[in-house]
Formats: sequence, C-alpha cells, structure tokens
Amino acid sequence: MSQRKTTRQIRVGAVPVGGDAPIAVQSMTNTDTRDVAATVAQIARLEKAGCDIIRVAVLDLDAARAIRQIRDQITIPLIADIHFDHRLAIASMEHGAQGIRINPGNIGGQEKLTKVVAAAKAHQVPIRVGVNSGSVEKDILKKHGHPTPAALMESALRNVKLLEELDFHAIKISLKSSDALTTVEAYRQLSKACDYPLHLGVTEAGGLIAGTVKSSVALGILLYEGIGDTLRISLTRDPVEEIRVAFELLRSLHIRERGPELISCPTCGRCQVNLFAIAEKVEEYIQTIDTPLKIAVMGCVVNGPGEAKEADIGLAGGHGVGIIFKKGQLYKKVPEAELLAVFLAEIDKMTKEAGKKR
Repeated sequence: MSQRKTTRQIRVGAVPVGGDAPIAVQSMTNTDTRDVAATVAQIARLEKAGCDIIRVAVLDLDAARAIRQIRDQITIPLIADIHFDHRLAIASMEHGAQGIRINPGNIGGQEKLTKVVAAAKAHQVPIRVGVNSGSVEKDILKKHGHPTPAALMESALRNVKLLEELDFHAIKISLKSSDALTTVEAYRQLSKACDYPLHLGVTEAGGLIAGTVKSSVALGILLYEGIGDTLRISLTRDPVEEIRVAFELLRSLHIRERGPELISCPTCGRCQVNLFAIAEKVEEYIQTIDTPLKIAVMGCVVNGPGEAKEADIGLAGGHGVGIIFKKGQLYKKVPEAELLAVFLAEIDKMTKEAGKKR
C-alpha cells in the first residue's frame, strides 16, 4: 500500500478529519429528520455498529430545527445535508449542526454564500463541498462533453475557490460518480491538485450486492493508493449495512480494525448442517462487539479446525454433533441442536475476559 497522503486537518465536532487522524466512517439516515424519535433511534443503531459521523437530510426549516433535539440525544457528530437553500444551511448551524454539506455554486449566489460562510465561521463548522456527476455546471459539461474525472475535479475546485475567496478553509471535498472507474480517476486527480481532506464514496451505488462490490472496488483502489480521509459506502439498504461493509473494507486493507473478524467456508458436499443460517446468526450477533476476535464458522470437522487454525474460536458442523475449537485445537463437542447457543456463549466469555485484561 502507498503511504496515506497527509492532508490538512479539520474537525467535525470532536472527530478529527485529515492529517494523521484515523479514516472516519460515515453514513446518512434515511428517516424523516423531522421525526426526531425515529432519527435518533436509527443513529443509535449506527453508533453501535461503529459509525463515526452521521449526516441527515434537511428538507425544510422544521428539519433544521430538529437538529438540536437530535444532537442532544446522540454522541457522534452530525452533518446537515443542504441543497440550494442557504437559509437551511444557516438554520442548521444555528440549531447545532457540526458540519454542513453544500454545493457552493448552487446555494443562491455570492451574497447568500457569504452569509453561509459567516455562519460557518461563527459556529466553527466545516463545509463539505459535495460534487457529483449530476451537479457539474453546464459550462463545464459543455467543455468536457460529459461528467468526466476532469470535469468533476474542475467543478470541485471552482466551488472550493468560492469559499477560499471568502477566507474559509475548513473544507472537505467529495467527488462522486455512479461509475467506479470515473470516481477513482477523479479522486486521483483531485488528490494531486489540493491538500484538503477527501470524503470518498460512489453515488447511487445500488443495493447490497452491487453497491458493496462497486464501492469496494473504487474505494479499495483509492485507499490502497493512500487517498481518502473519510468514507461512506452508499447502499439502497438499512444504513447499518453501510457501516458493516465499510469496516470490512478497512479491515481487509489493514487500515482500521474494529470488532471480530468472521471467516466462514462456502460449504461443499461434506457439509451436513445448515451453515448458511448459522453463519448469518453469528454475523448478526457479533455486530456490536468491539473485541478484535477472529471467529470461524466451518462446514465440516474434516477441514474446519485445520483451515481455520488461526481463529481465536471456531465451530465446525457434523452429523448430529459439532465441535468448537480454539486456535485449531478441539475445545469441546456439542450436540448439533445446542451448537450455536454454546458457541455464542463461548464468544461472550472471551469478550468479557478480553475486557478484563484491558
């Protein structure tokens, strides 16, 4: 892997972004922001999954006013997502937003942008310049023909310049396309052109499978090349799934570890248990555990302990009976009907023991 590029550092609430700070994982609520209870409940689940920064859509002034009530009930920083209306940006900051996402070029002109920047300075709020393939200015599109990487970068730098001319530099930038390779090349070019922290993402990536693959390809390449300070995996799905995918991506690149790593076999004709169901239940169970265990779920006792000998703990199914192993060594045999319950209890014991040692 390339050494991560050192960018200038900003702060979103208490979370440092850029510089030598860890890469932050973001998500966005899909609740109605005006429904405070539903939004807080969703953010609570995201916090448990490991979300570092959350963004909410601000549709109107009622949504902007709801930010204060939401913030009072969560612990992670909150960013307001604004389109077109400068009044919503200002109101969001007045009601506690710790960051805003805007496209300065479509916020309503220089006078209105000046007011937004003044509010950002007063409240010490950073601004994310968010450019995507659908927001590139008409003259830039005419010049490049379509939203090419160069077009996206030109649009971003034009919008950043609007903020710089107002002596505002607490900036983060995102360049998002629904095409993975366009996204990669746009960020590569932007990373060379400036030292602002970059928020990575593929827009409109798709559902769980397509979105995970497309985002992992694009963001995996960029992270491997040392580009990126925050990221979001955009999925047409429960946003908690975005956090799960994000941390698996970061784990696979040895950038950031969080919680247990689950390894499991794809099964074959030797498998005599419903391993799909077992693996799914184990994966769901360990989502809120932050102890860095390596957990294996294997289909048969023939290969299980051997292939997963590096696992801290694992199970392997059999005919009517399963085994639980630790570091490749047999720990205990368990009747098949009790295997999952006993296994989860053993995981609990290990996490409690690890907690005592810390």
